[in-house]
Amino acid sequence: MKVDAIIRWFMPKEERFQELLSRDTANVLAGTRLFCNVARTGSFEQRKVLAVELKGIEHEGDQITRQVFDALNSTFITPFDREDIRSIATDLDDILDTLESVAQNLILFELTETPEALLQFSRILEEMAEELDRLTALIWDLSNERQIHEKIVRISDLENQADSLYNTVIADLFRGNGRDPLEILKWKEIYQGLEEACDLCRDYTHVIGNLVVKNS
Repeated sequence: MKVDAIIRWFMPKEERFQELLSRDTANVLAGTRLFCNVARTGSFEQRKVLAVELKGIEHEGDQITRQVFDALNSTFITPFDREDIRSIATDLDDILDTLESVAQNLILFELTETPEALLQFSRILEEMAEELDRLTALIWDLSNERQIHEKIVRISDLENQADSLYNTVIADLFRGNGRDPLEILKWKEIYQGLEEACDLCRDYTHVIGNLVVKNS
């Protein structure tokens, strides 16, 4: 083997991981945008169709996660700590899994309403996914530390909005307005799933923050 080929073998494969994680965050963003359509539609049949499409996006996310793990197993030197890259891929996968589960529950529970809280959660998650996508694109040049911090703060602010929304909507559900108790439990499950998806977005920023600290 030639010397230059040996050198290339031992060099960090940044482009490989950058491309995979860029695809991953773009896929999460596509999933949140599709979920916005799931939330908005007043047609139960259309909601079922969109939920199937979201399942396809979730499956694509699973495939990207496996490709990241395969790349970790076949790469001698990685651009960041292996566990950090693994955590990034796992957290992105968890966000999409949770969102897809919420969409499936909307179908399973035969919920056809489009309450304002559902729409607000979907918009918050879409904005969080946009920020995650931008944030992940910045980590390959750690001179972007200031911008990275700004994105992390913005995502934290959005997660706080989601927490406030969750507390408000749960209080409204149990206010005793004569609503069917079974319907209350169904919507409580939906909102818990959406709040969890927002929490996972915040947790993702913790991984990024630790990565920056370790590599700065």
